Amino acid sequence: MQAIILSSNTAIRAKVITIRTNARKIDGISKAILIEQLKEKLKSGKIVKFAYLKNNGEVRVAFGTTNSDFIKDKICGWGESRESYATTAYF
Repeated sequence: MQAIILSSNTAIRAKVITIRTNARKIDGISKAILIEQLKEKLKSGKIVKFAYLKNNGEVRVAFGTTNSDFIKDKICGWGESRESYATTAYF
């Protein structure tokens, strides 16, 4: 037997993914884990190449980071984290 231990945020994300995509629970968990792994890579300070499926079914390939040092002069936010809205902004 194998066990998967999820943080509370990952467990919530997995449930939301499962409901919104009408997927199996294991698929929601898998996607939530991949998202958390991507977020960790984005925080690494490197530019990361990744792809995601848009609402219209199109696959979007992107390069990005969450390291604000790359774009300090272009940041114009209100200081509220996107995590409050269950989203992640990347540059």
